[in-house]
Amino acid sequence: MTLEMIAEVASLTTDADGVIRITGTRIPLATVITAFHQGATAETIVQQFSTLNLADVYATIGYYLHHQVDVDR
Repeated sequence: MTLEMIAEVASLTTDADGVIRITGTRIPLATVITAFHQGATAETIVQQFSTLNLADVYATIGYYLHHQVDVDR
């Protein structure tokens, strides 16, 4: 059996006010990244925000780490 590699990207949406949110939730990207900077694990973030799922939080943190300069602007 061969494992097919598929690149996963963070599911982010910009709302009408220009706020980037985790798609399907009201949680802003900044909230997840702030929690991450404060030392929260992905699991802890999911416990704090029940509308998030673990895979999306990991994808969001991964996206941030790959695009930190742009996101921090």
